[in-house]
Amino acid sequence: MPSPAAHESADVIVVGAGPAGSTAAYYLAAAGRSVLLLEKAAFPRDKICGDGLTPRAVKELTVMGLGIEGDGWVRTGGLRVHGVGNTVEMSWPTVASFPAFGLVRTREDFDQLLAHHAAAAGARLLEATKVTEPVFDAATGRVVGVIAQHGGRSRTYRAPVVVAADGASSRLAVALGLHQRIDRPMGVAVRRYYTAERRNDDHLEIWLDLKTRNRSGRTYMPFGYAWIFPVGGSTFNVGLGTFHVGHKPDVDHRRMLEEWTQRLPAAWHFDEAHAISPVRGAPLPAGFNRHPQYTRGVLLTGDAGGMINPLSGEGIDYAMESGRLSAETITRALAQPTAAQREQVLQSYPHVVRSSYGSYFTLGRLIVRALNRPAIMEAVATNSMRLPALRALMFKLWTNLSDPYSKDALDRVITALQRLVPPA
Repeated sequence: MPSPAAHESADVIVVGAGPAGSTAAYYLAAAGRSVLLLEKAAFPRDKICGDGLTPRAVKELTVMGLGIEGDGWVRTGGLRVHGVGNTVEMSWPTVASFPAFGLVRTREDFDQLLAHHAAAAGARLLEATKVTEPVFDAATGRVVGVIAQHGGRSRTYRAPVVVAADGASSRLAVALGLHQRIDRPMGVAVRRYYTAERRNDDHLEIWLDLKTRNRSGRTYMPFGYAWIFPVGGSTFNVGLGTFHVGHKPDVDHRRMLEEWTQRLPAAWHFDEAHAISPVRGAPLPAGFNRHPQYTRGVLLTGDAGGMINPLSGEGIDYAMESGRLSAETITRALAQPTAAQREQVLQSYPHVVRSSYGSYFTLGRLIVRALNRPAIMEAVATNSMRLPALRALMFKLWTNLSDPYSKDALDRVITALQRLVPPA
C-alpha cells in the first residue's frame, strides 16, 4: 500500500481546474506524468463568463478528444451584430486550421467536463482544495509544492513543477511578486441568465453601440459590447463588458446592463420577471498583464497570466491553448537528464506563449487605447457597420481568426500589422 504522502506528491501540480488547468493536466497525464489537479471549489460550480466558444476553442476540444455533440452544446455559425441602427450577420471566418463553427455551453458544466476528461486521462483531481500559498525550497528559492486547505485541515502537496491556473486573482502569482500591470488591458464584464421565449438560433448576438452616463451625467460610448448568447432550453446568457488601459473608466457596469436590457424589445423578456440568476461580474485581465509567465518552477496559464483577448474578452480559447503549451513545455523539460537542462526548457515558456500571442496582444492593446476615446469608438462602431471591408477586417481582428499564410487581402493586412509591432 502506498503511504499517505504518496498521494500528496506528483511530477506536476496544477492549481485550478478551469479550462487552462484541466487542459494542462490532461496533456501531462496523457504524456505519462503524475499530475495533481487541485480545484478550490466542488463541481459543478459557476464561473462568470459569456459561455461562448470561438472556433479556436472548438479546435482545442476536438484535438483533446472531448465529445461536442448531444445535449448541452449549442452550435453557432457566426455573429449577428447590432449597431447604429443596422444589423448584419457574419459567419465565422474561414481559416484552414480552425473549424467553421463555434459552440456555447455554460461554464457550470463545461469546466466539470474538462476536469473529468483530465481525470479520465490519469490526473488526480482533488476538489474543495483551496491552495493558500506556495512551498519554497530554502536552498534554491524554487517553488516545490503548495499548501492547501482540504477536508478541514492544511495539507502540503509537493512537485518539482507547478502550473498556476488559478484565475485572475492568482494567489500563486501574487505570492511570487507577479502583480497585474496597469499598462496592459483590463476588462470588466457582467452577466445574467434569463429564460425567454425567443428562437434559439445559431448566431451569437452582439451590440456595439453601448452608451452610458458617467458620474457627471455625460453620455458617451465606452469601448465594449453587449451580448445575448443562447445556452439551450430557452435560456440565454445576457451581459456586457468594457476594456481599458491604465485609468479605469467611470462606468457602472450593472447600471449599464440594466439600461441596455430595458432598451431591448419587451417581447424578448429580458426583464426582472424572467431573470433566473443575479447579476454577477468579473475582471478580465488581458494582453499578458502579468510578467514573466515562468519563474522559479511556476508556469502561469490562462487568466493567471492575463491571457485574455483584449478586443473580444474571450479567454477560454487562450486558456486551453496556454494550458496545452505549458504541458508541452513541462513534458519536454522533465525528459531532460539534468536539472540545468530542465530549467533551460522551462525558461523557454514565456517565449513560447509570446510567439503565439505577443504581437496580437500588442496590437490589441494599441486598438484598446484608441477606442477608449469615445469619438473614435463611435466612428468605428458606425463605419464598421456600414462598410463591408472594414467590418470584415474588424471581425477577423476581434476574433483573432486570420491565416498568416493566406493570400486573402484582409489576412495579409492583419499579418502585416502584427509584424509591425513588438510582442507583448
